[in-house]
Amino acid sequence: MATLKDIGAELGLSVATVSRALNGFPEVNSQTREKVRQTAERLGYRPNRVAQRLVTGRSGMVGMIVKLNPDMSSDQTFFEVVAGLSAALAARDTDLVLAVDQGTDPVAAYARMLERDILDGFILNAPVPDDPRVAFLQSRNIPFVMHGTTGEAADYPFFAIDNHAVSRDAVNLLAALGHRRIALLNGEQRYAFARDRAEGFRQAMPVPVPDHFMAGHPPSELAGYAQALTWLSGQQGPRPTAILCSATPQAAGVYRAAKDLSIRVPHDLSVVAHDDGFPQMPATGFAPPLTVTQAPFRDACEPLASALLGCIEERPARDLQATLRADLVLRNSTGPVPQDHKTPWPNSQS
Repeated sequence: MATLKDIGAELGLSVATVSRALNGFPEVNSQTREKVRQTAERLGYRPNRVAQRLVTGRSGMVGMIVKLNPDMSSDQTFFEVVAGLSAALAARDTDLVLAVDQGTDPVAAYARMLERDILDGFILNAPVPDDPRVAFLQSRNIPFVMHGTTGEAADYPFFAIDNHAVSRDAVNLLAALGHRRIALLNGEQRYAFARDRAEGFRQAMPVPVPDHFMAGHPPSELAGYAQALTWLSGQQGPRPTAILCSATPQAAGVYRAAKDLSIRVPHDLSVVAHDDGFPQMPATGFAPPLTVTQAPFRDACEPLASALLGCIEERPARDLQATLRADLVLRNSTGPVPQDHKTPWPNSQS
C-alpha cells in the first residue's frame, strides 16, 4: 500500500505538503491538491484514520441512530436507505456508523455516542415537530443533516419533500374528477411529515372534511385494511368516493378492503398513495396500477451525504437546504366520481 512518502517522491513534494494537500488545507493551491489526489488514487493510497484525525480533527465517520418499534421492527425502507447512504458517504471517503435506540429519551443515544468522541456528525430521520434532537445537537455545535424538516423556519441542513404539496396535488387531481368525499389515511400524527400532509389536505379540499375521515396510522397493509374497512362499510356514515394514502402498503390494505366489500377500484372508489419507492411493493404491481405522488427514499441519499459533509466543512445551513416536489404519476386507480355519489359529506357545502 502506498504511503505519503511514496506520493511525495512521485511528485517531488515533501510529506508535509502531501498531507496538507490530501486534507484540504488552503495553503496548498488547488492545482497541487488535485495532482496529489490523482496520484494518491493511482497508487492506491488509503489514509490512516488515526493520523488523519490528529491533523484535521475529523474521524471520517458519521452516525445514524435507528429508532426501532417495540416489536423490534423498523420501517420497510430501512435497509435500502442505509445501503444508499453508506454508498453515497463511501464515495466521499466517509463511513456510516449505525446505532439502535429503544429508549424513550430522544437525545440519550446521541449523548452516549458523543461521549465516545468518534463521529464528525449525524444524519437524523423521522423528525417530529419541535424535535428535541435539533436543539441538543445545535447547543453542542455538532454537524447534522435532517431527512425531512420540522417546519418552515428550519435553521439547519435538510433534504425534504414538500409534504403540503403531496396532499394538495392528490386532492386537486381527485377534485377535478368530481370527488368531494375524499378521506385521508395519513401517517402517524407524531411525525412532522404527517402534520404537513394533514394541513395540505385540509387546505386543498373543496369542502370541509369530518374529523373521522382523517386518520393516522403506521405505513402497513394491515393498518390500511382496518381503517378502509371501517370507512367503506358505512360504519361512520356515507363512504368516501376516494381515499388518499400516506404510503403504498396502506393502499394495498385499501384495495383488499374494497375487494372484500365488492367495491371496484376505480369505478366505485379512487385511490391515490404517496410512493416512497418500496422495492417489495411497486405501485405498478397493483391491480389496477396505483396513481401516486412519487419521491423514492433512495433519491435522498446523495443529497443527504453532500449536505452533511458541507455542514462538517462549516458551509452556511441555508446553502445546505433542499425541498423536492414529488412527481404526480397518473395510473388506473383514479377515475371520475360515481354518478350516484356526487354529493359532498353531510352538512358540508359543495
